[in-house]
Amino acid sequence: MPKKIGDLTLYSVDDLHGQLGISKMTLRTYLREGRIRGRKLGVSWYVTEEAIREYFDEPQPESDSTQKKKKRGKQYRYIVQGINDLVSETEECETIDEVIQILNEQAIISLFQVRVVNRETDEITEIIKARDFLDKYANT
Repeated sequence: MPKKIGDLTLYSVDDLHGQLGISKMTLRTYLREGRIRGRKLGVSWYVTEEAIREYFDEPQPESDSTQKKKKRGKQYRYIVQGINDLVSETEECETIDEVIQILNEQAIISLFQVRVVNRETDEITEIIKARDFLDKYANT
């Protein structure tokens, strides 16, 4: 239920999720990236009606993460691997979409990490926790 403060109506992530049918994780990503204008008060994000109108009225430019996703898909390969003795799986992927699919199939995502490897130099350029990888690439 939106909050009314005088003439101002504030929508929380839960409100927008319910009304628009967009996942809460996607909404939070849009807010962090500035694709939807909002304010964080304490631990909760709030959006005005005006910000929602702006989002739908303006054409959305590609975010940095979308541009990185396109660039990284060709220049890098990805190794999904367990990070402790409970999970010894290792899977090599050619694309970000493959990594996302593999991670979404895992029961306990916190037991995995993704190594980003440069195809030309075979150097590991980044090691990222599975949850952070999904936050960064799955909803863009």
